[in-house]
Amino acid sequence: MASVAGFHQYFDQKPINSFCVLPLYHVSGLMQFLRSLTTGGRIVIMPFKALVEGGWQVVGGRWQVANPSCVSPRGEGSREEEVFHHQEVKVDSSLLPVACCLLPTPDLKEFFLSLVPTQLARLMKFDASAWLSSFRTVLLGGAPPWNSLLEQARRYNIPLAPTYGMTETASGIVTLKPEAFLSGNNSSGQVLPHAQVTIRNTTGEILDANQTGMITIQADSLALGYYPEAEAFNPQSPIPDFPTDDLGFVDQQGYLYIIGRRSNKIITGGENVFPSEVEAAIQATELVTDVCVIGVPDADWGQMVTAIYVPNSPTVSHQLLAAALEGKLSSYKRPKHWIAVAKLPRNAQGKVNYEQLQKMVNGCLTI
Repeated sequence: MASVAGFHQYFDQKPINSFCVLPLYHVSGLMQFLRSLTTGGRIVIMPFKALVEGGWQVVGGRWQVANPSCVSPRGEGSREEEVFHHQEVKVDSSLLPVACCLLPTPDLKEFFLSLVPTQLARLMKFDASAWLSSFRTVLLGGAPPWNSLLEQARRYNIPLAPTYGMTETASGIVTLKPEAFLSGNNSSGQVLPHAQVTIRNTTGEILDANQTGMITIQADSLALGYYPEAEAFNPQSPIPDFPTDDLGFVDQQGYLYIIGRRSNKIITGGENVFPSEVEAAIQATELVTDVCVIGVPDADWGQMVTAIYVPNSPTVSHQLLAAALEGKLSSYKRPKHWIAVAKLPRNAQGKVNYEQLQKMVNGCLTI
């Protein structure tokens, strides 16, 4: 429960009330459940699909959710628990998961909501910004947010808390507090009390502030290792070191900035390109609803920067996008290949399935 303890210490909040739209089988949804369960908080569980179909709207003073069901650990229905008639709903460990129907409207200023960037963008598109701004905190993780999305959330005064973490750390270990976000900070935040983050070079030496290197984690919530291997990441250390695949830096105030993944880095003509920077620039054009940038093998350049995108209207072409990037990115960072698709292969947590994406790319390149 180190992750729960670090969370409530960082936010100085106990009990922790959660509004969960993420699947409970994923660490982000599971930790929302555990934070509320172990601190005596309340939880509302609503599938994201129901949320975007209007579940965020209050109907007659109650939250309306389609197709309610309550399932016990044995998978048995529990129809008498489908409707909670009192606002002070405590988490019942016998109900896993719980879909709440007609729950009396809670004071959202007391609740934490967790989203991935694509979910946040979709909700703002559906005019749910005022609803989002009524939460105590909206945690944002799972994938890097693009700057234009953060700026839009800031304009609507949404109390966003960008978060950095992973399954291996039992969710977030670095979080930006909403007041810092609303003041203009676009970092991933500061380290939670149960963790430590250092930036190291390829030989393992710790780098100074503002120097980019490999993000290395120590945390009380860190996993011991990967099944079926029994040993820890670093058995010699009481708190193991975990070298991530992420690159970033920490500024003088202790705020962490994520640059991108080492394994996703594109090397084109001897120049390094990080997809997250290119994706953010494309998103900022407001001509696409989704985009992913990858490197495609090329005999002359090594790799060619390739953008797979979802246009926001039929009139958006790759020529229009290329023109919009003029002056925004160095020429070697601008995509040489553009592929328009109806939808990117993302999972419930908003992460791109790169295997499926590669299949989409093969044989579909357009220049």
